[in-house]
Amino acid sequence: MSDPEIFARSLRRLRRDRAAPHYGAFAFLREHMLEGIRERLEGVKREFRDVLDLGSFGGGFALPGARIARLDSGFDFAKVAGGVQADEDRLPFADASFDLVISAGVLDQVNDVPGALALARRVLRPDGLFLGAFVGAGTLAGLRGSFLAAEAERPAARFHPQIDVRSAGDLLGRAGFALPVADVETLTVRYGGIANLLRDLRGMAATNLLPDTRPLTREPLARAAQAFAECADPDGRTPERFEIVYLTGWAPDASQPQPARRGSATASLADALKGPRPS
Repeated sequence: MSDPEIFARSLRRLRRDRAAPHYGAFAFLREHMLEGIRERLEGVKREFRDVLDLGSFGGGFALPGARIARLDSGFDFAKVAGGVQADEDRLPFADASFDLVISAGVLDQVNDVPGALALARRVLRPDGLFLGAFVGAGTLAGLRGSFLAAEAERPAARFHPQIDVRSAGDLLGRAGFALPVADVETLTVRYGGIANLLRDLRGMAATNLLPDTRPLTREPLARAAQAFAECADPDGRTPERFEIVYLTGWAPDASQPQPARRGSATASLADALKGPRPS
């Protein structure tokens, strides 16, 4: 028997289809992630001809001279982007099909993140590059705290489990990537009220995908709004934090730097710790 899945796949597709028509008005978080991915690409002195945009939303990622295949779990996003509809942990592409895979804003909603990363590595050619970004641990701390205060007697599971930057780096290594790097940056957005934040989350298809969550009723929502407002700055706006985790990994290749063979060191660690001998 397989383990129960964290997220409801059908609900995720529905939420993405509902967000697709007006997504451009709420795409600031993915656009910020794509800018970070582009900055990392600028430091790579090579050309990429075959690219996969994994979790493409409506598109938005471009690379001059490259052929870009796009995949999204939502039918409408895939249609708008001219791509295919599939889940990130169930890729329909052949091994070694791409020399670059990018993914911005979706890995935090994937049931099998280790499997998705392993598949991304498999569809890369040797020495191919993976660049990913997603919201990680610490994201929406203010909103989480507001709902915890509002539903203190009967808290409901309304927020997704989150991956921290250290675990993300470990996942890259487990997936078989060489030279794995994970880093994090913070994006702070200030909101005039909890309704504006919830509107943004709906617009970017980032609301709760946990199955069987108890519906949110008016009274706890009002208490959460009050708790959120109590955290506001003097100008009446409440800061909310998005922790963006960036991933970089390479498909293994013999041309890449290799760790030194065990036992090949020419100096003793014990000698090094002794320090210089007195003259």
